[in-house]
Amino acid sequence: MRVLHYLELRDRLQRSGIGTAVRHQRAALADSPLWLSTSPWRGGGPLTAIYKRAIGDGAFREFDLAHCHLPGPGTVAVAEHARRNDIPLIAHAHVTREDFAGSFRGSTAAGPLLQRYLAWLYSRADLLLCPSEYTRSVLQSYPVDAPIRTITNGVDLAALAGHGALRRTYRRRFGLDGVVVYAVGNVFERKGVGTFCRLARRSDREFVWFGPYDDGPHASPTVRRLTANPPENVTFTGWIEDIRGAYAAGDVFCLPTRVENQGIAVLEAMACGAAVVLRRLPVFEEFYTHGEDCLLCETLSEFEAAIERLAANPGLRRRLGERAAETAREHGFDRVRRELEAAYEEARERAADEHATD
Repeated sequence: MRVLHYLELRDRLQRSGIGTAVRHQRAALADSPLWLSTSPWRGGGPLTAIYKRAIGDGAFREFDLAHCHLPGPGTVAVAEHARRNDIPLIAHAHVTREDFAGSFRGSTAAGPLLQRYLAWLYSRADLLLCPSEYTRSVLQSYPVDAPIRTITNGVDLAALAGHGALRRTYRRRFGLDGVVVYAVGNVFERKGVGTFCRLARRSDREFVWFGPYDDGPHASPTVRRLTANPPENVTFTGWIEDIRGAYAAGDVFCLPTRVENQGIAVLEAMACGAAVVLRRLPVFEEFYTHGEDCLLCETLSEFEAAIERLAANPGLRRRLGERAAETAREHGFDRVRRELEAAYEEARERAADEHATD
C-alpha cells in the first residue's frame, strides 16, 4: 500500500513535538512493507505541482491512503483530492485549541476561530488519530464528526541510549552542582514556565530548562520576560544539540505544564530513568500512576514538597526512575508500528464502507 505520510512546513517543525512524533512514526514504519511518500506533490512542491497541473500532468502523486499531520492549507488540498478520488484520509490531531493556547502571542485569543476550523477539517477525515483519551474527549466536545482512534506518540528508546555517559560533560558545560531540577522542551507559557520559575525562587537548588525559546515579537510576554531576566538559580539553555545531555545532567524532571496531549518529553525523561514531577492532569493520570512512576501535584506547595522529598531521598528517585523506565518502554516503536498499521486498515475499511453506500 502506498501511504502519503505528510507533514507540511516540515523544516520549520523539526524542533517541535509534532515534528518529533512524525519522525517516530516514520522510524517505526521503516521496516514495514508499506511504501511511504512524504510529499503529495508532483515535482516535490506545491508550486511545481501547480505547473504540472497546468500542463495536464496532475498536481498530486499517486497514493492509496493519505495520513496528514498539520492542519494547514496543504492538508486541506490533500483532503479535497482524497475525497474526489475515493482515497482514505487520516488526519492526525497533534493540534487542538487547548494546547495551542499559551504558545505564542495571540494564540489564546485565536482559540475560538481555531476550534471551528479544526472541527471542520478533522471532520473531513475517514479516521482521526490523537495521542490520548483526554485529547479524544476534547475533540468530541468541538464537536468533530469523524471516528477517533488513539495512538501513542511513542518514544525513541534507541536514540536516548548512552545518555548517562554525558552527565559530567553537560553538568560542567552549564556549571551545575548538587540536585538539579530540570525541564526539557520548547519554552512556552502553557508548559508552566511561570510555575517553574516561582518554584525556583522558593528554593536554593539549581533549575534548568533545556530547550529553545523565542524572544521575538511573536513570543508570549511571559516567556520574553522570564528568559530575559530569570531568577538567579534558573538557566534557560536554548537549543541543545544532543538531547541526551539534558536528561543526563538533571536529577528531578519537573514539568508543571497546564495542557498536554501526551507529552513526548515526559516519556523521554522516563525512558532515561528520571524521577518525574508533573501537574495532576487527566492526560497524565491516563498514562502514569502517582507514587509508582511519577509524583503528581496540583498546588505550588505540593510541587515544592515533591521536589524536596526527591532531592533528599536518592533511593526514592531511583525507585521512581526504574518504574518510569518500565512505563516508557511500553511506548516503544513496536507499539507505534502496530497501532499505525491497525489505523491504516481501519481507515481503508471505513472508506470502503462509506463509498459502497454512496
